[in-house]
Amino acid sequence: MDECDSARTHVRRRSVLAVAALSFAMLCGAATAENKPQKQKTPAGPAYRSAILMEPTTGEVLVEENSHEKRPPASMTKMMLMLIVAEKVDRGEMHWDDEITVSIDASKMGGSQVYLRPGEVFRLRELMEAIVIHSANDASLAVAEAVAGSREGFVDMMNARAKELGMNDTLYQSPHGLPPGPDQVGDMTTAYDLALLAREIMKHPQVMQWAHTAESTFRAGAFQLMNTNHLVRTTPWVTGLKTGYTREAGFCVTATAERNKMKLIAVIMGSPTKKQCFDEALRAFNKGFNGFQPLYAVRKGDVVAADVPVKNGNPRFVRVVAGDDLPVLAEKGAKRSFSLDLNLPGDLQAPLDASSTVGYVTVREEGREIGKVPALAADAVQKQAHFWDRFF
Repeated sequence: MDECDSARTHVRRRSVLAVAALSFAMLCGAATAENKPQKQKTPAGPAYRSAILMEPTTGEVLVEENSHEKRPPASMTKMMLMLIVAEKVDRGEMHWDDEITVSIDASKMGGSQVYLRPGEVFRLRELMEAIVIHSANDASLAVAEAVAGSREGFVDMMNARAKELGMNDTLYQSPHGLPPGPDQVGDMTTAYDLALLAREIMKHPQVMQWAHTAESTFRAGAFQLMNTNHLVRTTPWVTGLKTGYTREAGFCVTATAERNKMKLIAVIMGSPTKKQCFDEALRAFNKGFNGFQPLYAVRKGDVVAADVPVKNGNPRFVRVVAGDDLPVLAEKGAKRSFSLDLNLPGDLQAPLDASSTVGYVTVREEGREIGKVPALAADAVQKQAHFWDRFF
């Protein structure tokens, strides 16, 4: 089983949903044919193996426990697939309406699936919706093969992108996260690396829209897609992102949330039960939202330097301002002090347009870099006229 909801994926018609619900209950231990349904007991011991709470704008870690411990991510492996596809669409290398033909291998995938058949053709957006919402393994392989030509080629792309993002403790072996077969090695990552990956995915509105969708349909309404992340159904301010479950991985979630203009990422790995996994994510979010407050290390329009020389400029100097806000989180009541460094690629040359980018501003706290924002020319600067220009 790949996701705890995977029993429902074996149902092709709504008329037998009751049977699927019963199968799901039996699989999760909530009821058996021999025993009456009873309240699930919470196992003793820790509620997770590793966890992290991160602020996505700066990547600041607010709370963590064993966040660099390597563990199998199960279906959270699909998060890298989501990112790679979204980035290719942004670059114009793929389009959401591209048609993808299902291979024989893709049609044979187990676990959570949408029961693709060899030779069927679907648009990329349809398969991605099935992946993000329903964690469909068959759709994942179909997309991976379409992007890279083969499963192995796509895994190489996943590992290369992970390296670029600084996911130093991550090694992918599959595009979907299913348990490895005999003599195979499984996917490995950490809570910290998954939080880094979530930061990048949050930059892609279409993926996040799907991740926040509680339910949708596939095959023109014939198949129901149910979001495996129950938090998006029960908690309005949870915005995504991806769950995972295998016996070895335990119950896992990478969750994103926004309250009062604050955004957070919580990763929980290795919980004994699905309920504990979601409860721990909510506990982490509440700790962050209730215990921290947003501060601005720099605000858009703040003057960084009042008199930067402009070569051949009229006037000869220009004000440089921050081009964006840089929010950080601080524990409520705490005070923080930041310093700003203006970084220019070289001497500024006239002419300059107002609001043109001239470099960037590095924000530091006690020598540690917090983040960067663009540096903009606050005013226009004309090129200084030479003496002989007046005669032509």
